[in-house]
Amino acid sequence: MVISAIIFFIMIYFYSDSGTNEPLKDYNNATPPKIDQFINDEIMDDTNRPKEGLSVYIGKSVKDFIEDYGEPQRKDPSAYGYEWWIYKNFTGTYMQAGVNKGSVVTIYALGNQLNVAPYLIGETIEDIYRTTLLETEIMVSEDKSTYRFELSEEDLNIRPLVQLGDIFAQLSIDKYTGTLSSIRFFDKKTLITQRPYEVAYRGDLIMPSEIDEADWREIEKGNEFQIFDITNVIRSRFGIDELKWDEQVGQVAFGHSKDMYENDYFSHDSPTFGTLDERLEAGNIEFQSAGENIASEYIDGPAAVEGWLNSEGHRRALLDGNFSRLGVGVYQKFYTQNFIQTTE
Repeated sequence: MVISAIIFFIMIYFYSDSGTNEPLKDYNNATPPKIDQFINDEIMDDTNRPKEGLSVYIGKSVKDFIEDYGEPQRKDPSAYGYEWWIYKNFTGTYMQAGVNKGSVVTIYALGNQLNVAPYLIGETIEDIYRTTLLETEIMVSEDKSTYRFELSEEDLNIRPLVQLGDIFAQLSIDKYTGTLSSIRFFDKKTLITQRPYEVAYRGDLIMPSEIDEADWREIEKGNEFQIFDITNVIRSRFGIDELKWDEQVGQVAFGHSKDMYENDYFSHDSPTFGTLDERLEAGNIEFQSAGENIASEYIDGPAAVEGWLNSEGHRRALLDGNFSRLGVGVYQKFYTQNFIQTTE
């Protein structure tokens, strides 16, 4: 069985009151996961799981996590059945722990003050290659079913998947600096449910639960705050001033994400509400210059930010020191960032 895929898209738009209104388009995009059935009983079961660092908490009780890291600053729902616990209580470091039924099932981390053994945030890709054999296919067995994750050349270069015993690590590489930007640890079920790579399977395909409209809005809000937080951590990494949250700008961004979803298009120019500057002006927002990043079909907000970071135009907006405020709007899996430089 083959399920057709939707293309991941990310685009950038810049507007300045003294310049052109033409968008700067970036055609960087990733082919989304494809799903096939297969018959193959070979399973690789490496038992070399790290004995220290954040990965040791995968599968453990959340009580152990609280004992070492305390209560989170925020809790956000996710689209995959677990709750994100957000830790951002010291500068330059940020972590999300996914908690499901009292256990930690996934962790997303960036910032050099966190122990992500056997790796280091900021570690060069050359050092990673020296210690890690990257595979184009990784086999996983769960509940009498078998899954083969198939990594493209692009996956190997910017987001390889590594098996660490009975858990998995996704390494997000900043291709412009050649260093490890962030890392995710997964248990088997979470990896299979999210399917961040093409997968062939034998048996049953684990699917996320259906989500109603009210629950989607809470998930979307969580993604908005996560994108904002991660953007500022990345800016801090490069010595750039943090952005301030702008609720009014966020409403404009949310309206654009919802408009793209409801009217089945992907562009900075809305058939109904116009260009970025027109939408900001309609929202009574005063600005000297503005920029916009959009993305669709990424598994969540952190994944969208890592996608923007590895695309030249989007990276330019993320790291632009002239911008002072940011509004983020997420509608299901459509993501919009609106940056502005104020007139003050």
